[in-house]
Amino acid sequence: MKKNNSNTMILVTGAAGFLGGTICRHLIDRGDRVRAFVLPNDPARKFVPEEVEIVEGDLTDIESLERFFDVPKGTETVVLHIASIVSVNPEYNQKVMDVNVGGTENIINLCLSHPECKKLVYCSSTGAIPELPKGKKIKEVDRFESEKVLGCYSQSKAIATQKVLDAVKNRNLNACVVHPSGIMGPEDFAIGETTGTLIKIINGEMPAGIDGSFNLCDVRDLADGTIAAIDKGRKGECYILGNEPVSFKKFCKMISDESGCKPVRMFLPIWAANLMGKVMENNAKKTGKKPLLTTFSVYNLARNNTFDSSKAINELGYHTRSYEETIHDEVQWLKAAGKIA
Repeated sequence: MKKNNSNTMILVTGAAGFLGGTICRHLIDRGDRVRAFVLPNDPARKFVPEEVEIVEGDLTDIESLERFFDVPKGTETVVLHIASIVSVNPEYNQKVMDVNVGGTENIINLCLSHPECKKLVYCSSTGAIPELPKGKKIKEVDRFESEKVLGCYSQSKAIATQKVLDAVKNRNLNACVVHPSGIMGPEDFAIGETTGTLIKIINGEMPAGIDGSFNLCDVRDLADGTIAAIDKGRKGECYILGNEPVSFKKFCKMISDESGCKPVRMFLPIWAANLMGKVMENNAKKTGKKPLLTTFSVYNLARNNTFDSSKAINELGYHTRSYEETIHDEVQWLKAAGKIA
């Protein structure tokens, strides 16, 4: 992977997150100068590599973003906008919209008002792309509409992605977009949704699975695909960074084969899981506690999770390692980090 000129600085938002942190480590490994934007008092900042310069701030606070963009004279910048609030709750959430849409608008405006900023790579999501019927591969689209996707997070990413493309078309912003699918792999210090599920399976805390599928990528492959977009991503183009879909059954078997844990024996059909999700959601409304299962999480396992990454493979050199390799590396890391016995 080519190293950038010494007078280029890569500005990374969301650098304390799973993907952002991995991107920072890969950029440092290839010899880049990196500046990271992290929330004030974020406990995960300690996992950002020490070679990275840190600027504290909030995507909704222009003053802190100005500090993030302010670089020494003669320095060129490339922005990797990775930060967002990920929500598995489909209900409308103003904060999700403020950060994911408003924050992206702020980043666009600052890229355009800073002539030393040469490119923006925006990290969207496959959730921003409308679902197709099962049996069809989901490909990139060139127009994003929030009413065509489900859930507040996906809707916020659809709106923000369209804002990036509009700025390319109407304001001559040099930007491209990457759409990661799900994420897994080692060094998930904050223990996200997939890593949490993996730990539950290994600890025997998952009495039953759901007979659905998902699409997950190794965080290291997503990081490399995003970094490749700096050098190779074409202006105004979108790139899906996905993997082959995997069934929950197969995923659980690979985890038990790798870790030696007891296999999950029972898998609920989608209709039964949906029914259970509805009951748990109703109980949660009465108790105020978070439901263990929701109808939206069931939908995400039941939907078409087949994405076509051929454009990213051909243009960015994107590739994915096998689920077995990722699970092996993640289990080893979880053991070393003391997250599992």
